[in-house]
Amino acid sequence: MKVHFLIVLLASSPILSTMATGSPDSTQPTKIQISTANSELVLMTGPDGRLYELGYGKKGRDFASTKAPTRGKEFYPPYGNGYLYEPALQVTHADGNTSTDLIYVKNETVPIDADTTLYRIELKDGFYPFFVSLCFKAYHNEDIIEEWTEIRHEESTPVTLFRFASSSPVIPASSAYWLTQFIGDYANEANLVEEQLTPGLKILDSKLGVRADYYRNPSFILALQNQAREDSGEVYGGTLAWSGSFQFAFDMDTLRHLRVLAGINPFGSQYHLIPDKVFTTPAMLWTWSDQGKGQVSRNFHHWATQYGIRDGDKLRPVLFNNWEATDMHFDEERIVSLFDGAKELGADTFLLDDGWFGNKHPRDTDHAGLGDWQVNAKKLPNGISHLVSEAEKRGLKFGLWMEPEMVNPQSELYEQHPEWAMGQLHRAPEFFRNQLVLDLSRPEVKDFVWKSIDGILGQNPGITYMKWDCNRYVEQPGSTWLKPDEQSNLLIDYNLALDDIMTSMAKKYPQVMVMVCSGGSGRVDYGSLKHFDSFWPSDNTDPKARVFIQWGFSHLFPASAICAHVTRSGNRPLKFAIDVALSGTLGVDMDASKLSTQERKTLAAGISLYKTNLRDLVQQGDLYRIESPYEGPRSALSYVWPDQSRSVLFVYQLKDASENQPVKLKGLNPQKQYHIHEVNLPEGIASQLPEDGKTVSGADLMQKGLMPPCHKECDSTVILLD
Repeated sequence: MKVHFLIVLLASSPILSTMATGSPDSTQPTKIQISTANSELVLMTGPDGRLYELGYGKKGRDFASTKAPTRGKEFYPPYGNGYLYEPALQVTHADGNTSTDLIYVKNETVPIDADTTLYRIELKDGFYPFFVSLCFKAYHNEDIIEEWTEIRHEESTPVTLFRFASSSPVIPASSAYWLTQFIGDYANEANLVEEQLTPGLKILDSKLGVRADYYRNPSFILALQNQAREDSGEVYGGTLAWSGSFQFAFDMDTLRHLRVLAGINPFGSQYHLIPDKVFTTPAMLWTWSDQGKGQVSRNFHHWATQYGIRDGDKLRPVLFNNWEATDMHFDEERIVSLFDGAKELGADTFLLDDGWFGNKHPRDTDHAGLGDWQVNAKKLPNGISHLVSEAEKRGLKFGLWMEPEMVNPQSELYEQHPEWAMGQLHRAPEFFRNQLVLDLSRPEVKDFVWKSIDGILGQNPGITYMKWDCNRYVEQPGSTWLKPDEQSNLLIDYNLALDDIMTSMAKKYPQVMVMVCSGGSGRVDYGSLKHFDSFWPSDNTDPKARVFIQWGFSHLFPASAICAHVTRSGNRPLKFAIDVALSGTLGVDMDASKLSTQERKTLAAGISLYKTNLRDLVQQGDLYRIESPYEGPRSALSYVWPDQSRSVLFVYQLKDASENQPVKLKGLNPQKQYHIHEVNLPEGIASQLPEDGKTVSGADLMQKGLMPPCHKECDSTVILLD
């Protein structure tokens, strides 16, 4: 996957080898078709030289129009010269002119491989040396279209970009548009909220700058005619590959034509672009299906596994995290003692969380230490390497927590360089979690953050896992580095620098798997995930809440990326907690020494089952959401192996039910025979599943279903089908 945000010096323009090139013709319109296996975006030049959209949706649909194109269908409409609605681009030129008029110049098509094709469409202002390139990657097998925009100019002085959408398609006319967003707050993430759009402007956005996904994920589902259904109906899915402030604008006119403008939030981020630099927006990812939102999700999952997340084809380890057991209060002996419990349970990797660093200002609470990335000599006198060695003796790998973008005022770093933190002149600092955000637009800060990460990983080559945290957003977006007229560049430049650091980490340490965390899911997007193997969905690990949280995130992200840990949160039955965690990337946050003998056996058996029978199926199989936790007393989902030879069904009872109903499976081969086996049963307890041990056809399983033995709140079952 390409790096999705980039500002570079335009030193030259290399000529690409192309399969097809179009250029303007005064008599014939140019038609451009951007296609995947089942979907297509069709564009065409108009008699006025502008670029118009004919349609985006089902491949082969007749999008042709005998009518002359209207400005309402201009594909990337600029402000100030006749377009009346929300513009995709707004620029003030060097001479003060606030209008832009984009005229088609040429297009080119470049096959990258058998699955991926790159399209570039060049536009230019009719008067100014101002250039816009509309760029697309079509992923044929995954039915994903990735779109971004490149902007540059050759004017005498900087221009100001006020709006700079990554994408702005017009959705085909429909009697109704139903929008689903994913909203929440700390410990209450990824809630589905669906509404019918009405004429006017609907905005979904974030203005947080950093940890920008905290209240809303940069993704949506858009269904035509009816509310989004799992297995039927025409549905679009969109997600922005960007970790900073974002905006989705849904602009419907009185004729019910809907345009979707997606990209960086321009609020507070007017960008001053100097001549001969390229401003590249983050990528917007689109998919379409006429088989409901379930297929939209599988499209995103398939794409993510191949292109969107780091090492998408590798199985994720079972983590054991010390946070619930120790918080920041531990020493070397205590941590080593946890290794034995982790090994007994069957974990693959031990992750040492917050609290291991800082000497002058030790990290004993969240008031101190951030920025001082030296090992605390009192807690860990033999250093990280000793912990790595002790873990390896027990057959465990070792991982470490960092929060490299932040600083506590109680730190040596802040004492030496208070100007390195973001803040506003003449304003008292606003603290959140007793910390400030480092200003990555300042080159020496960017260098410091990278060297901090590089120093820890380079000096401790035995580290195989890292958890990258980020526990606050930006409330005072000011920089002592940027010039007064460049202050509004800060939030964009910060995320550009952050992407560079993450790229360096992933490139230099390919053997280190990395989880992205941000007080939960404040940085869950495909802008960051190209550098990370997984994400932490929420600090709320109550398994009943996690059913909803993981359900929400499953709409956009595959199970291999969703960390699901067994904890004591909510005081739920241990089997229920394990069964919920088995449906994601399994981990444990417990003190094994405080578990009873039977509890340790139960947890160890669940981990063994996961590693032996479920891990590949859950992390690499196709997800089918069967019963929504929003619509009834239980939730059910399954994963099906791509050749339909295996499946696993998870059922979670969320409320008491007076009568049981069958669960009708999905995605199976109706002609195949499947052996049914309930697994992860408590020791000595026989299955109450009527079909346990029997062989049933795929057709019957999908038409008649299975009767899960779940009746009371927090009952659960896991059923394997071979």
